Amino acid sequence: MSASFYTPIDDIPKIHQRAREAYRSGKLRSIAYRKEQIAQVGYLLKENEQRIIDALKLDLGRPSLETMFFDFAALYMDVRDAYDNVEKWARSKRAGFTFNFFPMRPRLRAEPKGVVLDIGPFNVPVFLLLSPLVGAIAGGNAVVMKPSEQTPHCSALLSELVPKYLDRDLFHIVNGGVPETTRLLELEWNHRNSRVGRIIAAAAAKHLTPLTLEVSCPKRDRKNPVVVDPTCDVHLAARRILWGRFSNAGQICLAPEYVLVPESFQDTLIDAMKDVYESFYPTGPEQSDSLSRIVTREHAARIKSLIDGTAGKIVLGGGADVEQRYIAPTVVKDVTPYDVLMSEEIFGPVLAVLPVKDVDAAIALINSRDQPLAIYVFSPDKEFQNKIYDNTESGAAVANETVISCGVPGLPMGGIGTSGYGYYTGKAMFDEFTHLRVSLDNPRWVDKTAFGSRYPPYNTGKQMRSLYPTLPVRPKNWAGRDKGKRWNQWLVFGLIGTVSVVLMRAGCWGS
Repeated sequence: MSASFYTPIDDIPKIHQRAREAYRSGKLRSIAYRKEQIAQVGYLLKENEQRIIDALKLDLGRPSLETMFFDFAALYMDVRDAYDNVEKWARSKRAGFTFNFFPMRPRLRAEPKGVVLDIGPFNVPVFLLLSPLVGAIAGGNAVVMKPSEQTPHCSALLSELVPKYLDRDLFHIVNGGVPETTRLLELEWNHRNSRVGRIIAAAAAKHLTPLTLEVSCPKRDRKNPVVVDPTCDVHLAARRILWGRFSNAGQICLAPEYVLVPESFQDTLIDAMKDVYESFYPTGPEQSDSLSRIVTREHAARIKSLIDGTAGKIVLGGGADVEQRYIAPTVVKDVTPYDVLMSEEIFGPVLAVLPVKDVDAAIALINSRDQPLAIYVFSPDKEFQNKIYDNTESGAAVANETVISCGVPGLPMGGIGTSGYGYYTGKAMFDEFTHLRVSLDNPRWVDKTAFGSRYPPYNTGKQMRSLYPTLPVRPKNWAGRDKGKRWNQWLVFGLIGTVSVVLMRAGCWGS
């Protein structure tokens, strides 16, 4: 992006203040107005699909079908879901019934947090910027968006379209690089949504700002594993693994990064991958119109250096043209856990295959690394699947598929630990951008019940105890253990007493 497109740094606090004033105007208290703005996000997309496809072709060399799948489909679903359900989501709800408190009419209502900062990434730049926008609008928030400077054509287009389709006071775009982002982070926000982990978290901590964070970062070993069971449909597994790894040139946070396969099954899997590779790129990947490019030459050079440094055996791909931002879809077998390909998140079309002894070894290797965003298992055996899921941690646990879980309605997208926290997409995204405000209205006559005993002078507490709920049945093992301890204590006391009497009668103790 040319610096001429960047937002002047001195204008950023003014944009922030304008958004805050617009939020305080109360315009978004109207559910009807929220729905109007949500619908407009959908029409921004619908009426400019080809322009967005063309922009992402320039920025990422991305095939149109990938843009339709990764950026358009899931965003359309979020727009439809939020539009149809925001009235229900925002409605005041009764708290659960309790006998002592029901006269006070306790209720909960989801209310907006205020002004949200939405920092988008380069890899899926439309969906990952506008999907959180939909959730923030549904929650009743004003939003300032910062698209990635690494996708300049897409960012410039969104800067043109957002003020045409959405409320210009409530919703803003700030363009720029590190200085502009730094200035944004210095300001106080009511919520932040981002994929840039530690920098954003550190800045947010200064203002105690809540975050939705999906962390994707080279130099971390947060890599999504695939575990392959030899009883799986090997050709189906190969096709879905390679599609997940090579789509968008591997620049997807949910993409599989490495495969754990029994030593005796590695070559069978590789043979299936060779067949799939040939079907994906019959004339070779470099000339294929079904392969994206890496976002920048710097990223392409980083990925090439990882391929050059591996001690594994390259069985597919391996080529690169850094100037053209081209990295061939690559599969490397006989990779060890200490190989350079395992040293960081690759975020490119390179798949490492690690032979392991058995499923226990696969679980141990997964647990030796940072918690991944997703774990994929290819197996028809539910026990095999559950053994892996029950003994590992991840944001998603997916069987016989890769990547697509974030586009399934009702399944929120989010990580755990170093892979991020909070959720986006669907109702979970609405929950991220709202807080639960509680209320009750206590009538005068309640003070004539046990609640009246709370006022000084205090009594013995008998009335207050009537407010206590009954406890559940005590666990048998714990109750038995305590009884056993008490019985043992009495036995000891009894033995001491008996011995004392015997000794006294025998004259062993002096008078």
